[in-house]
Amino acid sequence: NDLFRFNNVNLDVLTETYNMPFYLQYMSKWPELFTVAEAPDNSIMGYMLGKSEGSGSLWHGHVSAVTVAPLYRRLGLAKTLMEDLESTSSNVYNAFFVDLFVRASNTLAINMYEKFGYVKYRRVLGYYSGDDPEDAWDMRKALARDEKKQSVIPMDRPVLPQELEW
Repeated sequence: NDLFRFNNVNLDVLTETYNMPFYLQYMSKWPELFTVAEAPDNSIMGYMLGKSEGSGSLWHGHVSAVTVAPLYRRLGLAKTLMEDLESTSSNVYNAFFVDLFVRASNTLAINMYEKFGYVKYRRVLGYYSGDDPEDAWDMRKALARDEKKQSVIPMDRPVLPQELEW
């Protein structure tokens, strides 16, 4: 029932939405990486959906979704949600980095992530499919475990979705 409270955020055109089993899987496997910000009236201001994955030096936190309702944008909430996931990825999961995928055309989000310290690691050709196929940027931010910042050295060529490790 609580998941239906996300509609005021999910109906925004900038938000990638998922089916109910997707959200339930994240809530059961990575509850500490599913963060919700609530307003005093109990409406959803925004949320973060993440997971941990990989192995070896590719062990990382992944941002599957971060979104803020239009009414609460430009208040620093996205930064707070991202910092929470980064902290948990570093302190609980001991990850090397955090990554996310963003539409190549979404310059507003790309600029925001760059302000948060993320770099364009590699372009993923045709990552978003459907009626409006589009490339994605795989953006990364190194965490404390990656002392030499090896995880964020940009690749010199684009990749296809089937080349992604996870």
